[in-house]
Amino acid sequence: MPSASTKAAATSTAADTRLTPGAPGYRRMSFALFAAGLATFALLYSTQALLPAISAEFGATASAASWTVSAATGALALLVLPLSALSERFGRRAMMTASLAVAVVVGLLVPFAPNLEWLIALRAVQGAALAGLPASAMAFLAEEVRPRALIAAIGLFVAGNSIGGMSGRLVTGWAAQVWGWRAGLLAVGLMAVACAVVFRLLLPKARHFTPGSLNPKAVATAVRTHLADPLLMRLYAIGALFMTVFGAVYTVIGYRLAEAPFSLPQGVIGSIFLVYLVGTVSSAAAGKLVGRLGRRGALYLAVGTTAAGLLLSLADALAAVLLGLVLITAGFFAGHAVASSSVSRTAKTGRAQASALYQSAYYLGSSAGGTVGAIAFHSGGWAGTVLLGLIAVLGVVSITLYGSHSARVAARAEAGRLRVRAAL
Repeated sequence: MPSASTKAAATSTAADTRLTPGAPGYRRMSFALFAAGLATFALLYSTQALLPAISAEFGATASAASWTVSAATGALALLVLPLSALSERFGRRAMMTASLAVAVVVGLLVPFAPNLEWLIALRAVQGAALAGLPASAMAFLAEEVRPRALIAAIGLFVAGNSIGGMSGRLVTGWAAQVWGWRAGLLAVGLMAVACAVVFRLLLPKARHFTPGSLNPKAVATAVRTHLADPLLMRLYAIGALFMTVFGAVYTVIGYRLAEAPFSLPQGVIGSIFLVYLVGTVSSAAAGKLVGRLGRRGALYLAVGTTAAGLLLSLADALAAVLLGLVLITAGFFAGHAVASSSVSRTAKTGRAQASALYQSAYYLGSSAGGTVGAIAFHSGGWAGTVLLGLIAVLGVVSITLYGSHSARVAARAEAGRLRVRAAL
């Protein structure tokens, strides 16, 4: 005979109408958010592979041209929290649709920027528009997908990010080599239009969203609650540090490969971003890694992989640099998928604000990494950029070790309290 607890669990599972793999709507939702993630990263980092060409046309330094990336990620970081608050009132689906639509329209204007200042300004507007998508997507998944399938679902969304980052840079690189960097940006804009249409047609309606009020005090309270949570704060810092490494490496790598001893053409440099496919695999596998190694074990593996890639990329052999980029990419996407999904599972209330704070920290890390990484490259060459990445990696290790220590202390304290109660 089944026990009462077994019956209750079965009843609870049967009553849970949230999506799971194989359920009607799950595949449509996955494809829709994959397309949204693809468009987001393709647009957000569309100028990254073109920085040497942009520098050449406008006579700009690497650090000045890097602002075409940092302005977009910085604007996204600043606006992701207020736009996530709007999603609490108007719905995740509506916010994601509006965000992607505006970003696509701006993306069609970016190729016609008359100078570097206008290019940076339009990119900032584009980043601000995209701010409504990442946190809303995470909150949508947390509400519509069962907890056991959440890491895998978020991994697919992050995989869309990696495919978008790769395809955007690949398209811009080859289009720029043939027709110039403006044509490359236009090609990415048209690709994003197609993704936006797919997203809107496939995304199912939300069944578990409850509208909230636009109450600034409630939002501020939720933000304070999340910022007072030590685990969430560690996850935010980990996301920012991982993205600092990634932003620095991929902002500068084009300049390094365009110079001696490599002297690669623009199209080939764009093709280097095919290593993003490794990120697709590692992010999608994050759930299995956590199942086998635990969250901290998965983070240690991601950190070690990233550090090994940074050190290997110091070699002047193209094969070594490519292998280094593969390891950096695999480590970054695995670490990001683990940290972001942990935020969604840790936050019990105000999930949109919790995800927004993570996204804000994450993209601030990207903005800082791109700018500081370019400055480090200008001052100390590729070794300077690698040093910056290793410092950020050390920060992730320190935070994870501190989290492990805190968990052990808390466990011993709880065991002590239980012994005292048993004695009484």
